[in-house]
Amino acid sequence: MTTTTPLTGRPLARLPVSSPQDVELAYIGARAVQPSWEQLPARLRGQILLDFHDLLLDEQVAMLDLIQLESGKARLHAFEELVDVAQVSRYYARRAPGLLRPRHRPGLLPLLTQVVELRHAKGVVGVVAPWNYPLSMGITDAIPALLAGNAVVLRPDPQTSLTTLYALDLLRRAGLPPRVLQVVLGPGPTTGAAVLDRADYVCFTGSTATGRQVASAAAERLVGASLELGGKNPMYVAADADLDRAVGGAVRACFSSAGQMCLSIERLYLHDAIAEEFLARFIPAVRALRLGTNLTYDADLGSLTSAAQLQRVERQVDQAVRAGATVLTGGRARPDIGPFFYEPTVLSGVTEEMELCREETFGPVVSSYRVDSDAEAIRAANDTAYGLSASIWSRDLARARRIATSIRAGTVNVNEGYAAAHASTAAPMGGMKASGLGRRHGSQGLLQYTEAQTVAAQRGIGLGVPPGMTGRAFADGMTFGLRAMKELGRR
Repeated sequence: MTTTTPLTGRPLARLPVSSPQDVELAYIGARAVQPSWEQLPARLRGQILLDFHDLLLDEQVAMLDLIQLESGKARLHAFEELVDVAQVSRYYARRAPGLLRPRHRPGLLPLLTQVVELRHAKGVVGVVAPWNYPLSMGITDAIPALLAGNAVVLRPDPQTSLTTLYALDLLRRAGLPPRVLQVVLGPGPTTGAAVLDRADYVCFTGSTATGRQVASAAAERLVGASLELGGKNPMYVAADADLDRAVGGAVRACFSSAGQMCLSIERLYLHDAIAEEFLARFIPAVRALRLGTNLTYDADLGSLTSAAQLQRVERQVDQAVRAGATVLTGGRARPDIGPFFYEPTVLSGVTEEMELCREETFGPVVSSYRVDSDAEAIRAANDTAYGLSASIWSRDLARARRIATSIRAGTVNVNEGYAAAHASTAAPMGGMKASGLGRRHGSQGLLQYTEAQTVAAQRGIGLGVPPGMTGRAFADGMTFGLRAMKELGRR
């Protein structure tokens, strides 16, 4: 397969395509080495990831070049990916030994029933990664799976395979043994499906429609799945918000990575009291964003990644305008800059019958709406099939937190667009409703790749009816004991 760079449309790389038979060979190799990898102490597995952390920072120029060339995003947004991977590597390298250690749990009879909870690796985890974050999504799901003692077979999106292959090279240079992480290349319906069909645990990032199919196939085989799917993420700017901060936060949240971010804000709810003033500041800030193709930090916004994404954005915006929506700024492609560039776009007057209102755009487009109360903002924010991320802006943190807890989304940022929650690696991140299953980050982000096992050892007396005692007497004695333990626990 030949890939092209969205920055210019020119050929970038010619890569092999892995057949289902190639994927089978990858799984055979992964299963052969996984037991010895799991037997390696978690502390030593973590040291490999810490060395990878350092190599990634040392070789960031080459890595950022690859991310930009494959995805088309601006360099600062590519750097955000590198920061994410470094943080995830460091967090799990430090935390994995503690999360995976055996834990003693209370037994039925104190001192006599000894219970230990153990954590075993799932086996071989299959990861199918998307194109929009080639480094971050290409490798951060594999990191906790590896540290939990699993081997991993990973299929990056065909458009962004080079970035993942370079990350694999850095991991091997850091000391990752051969075949513990294997990368296979090719389309989703063939190579990607073969990866998921053979996995002991499935990790998928992509559309909700495909995610439903992945979940169904995993359920048929009775294997677990972690799925990050679509979103139509809302931001609410309350009447008492700091507008200078809110405008800057909205620009970043709507247009980072040209809006091709799972956490991108696509619905902007403005309280009537500040709507005019907010837009008077927001629209010029959006117009001032610089579009560019250079592999430097002098552009604010990069390209869409493919012709398909450009067509999706153009279709949604054009249909909305024909149906009566108003373009406040942007609204057109920029082939003079690059083949898939599209201006950062803000619309008003978007209504229910428009695709732009309900469906994920995944581009540099945001619709603005007015609300007259916090309650109306909450209703509007929740009026969606999705529930991935949200953002609330208010000077009153107690008020903002109350609003946040009423939003049905996996992460809610207060006085920040997306980065506060996403960069807090110790806290879980994921979706509610049609936005997916499972969580990245935090303890759950690692423990989901493990099987819990309980080992209970009984000492001294048995737990059955003692010889010579009737069943009724045993039941009476147990009833007395249960009441006594309840009273003791109360004190």
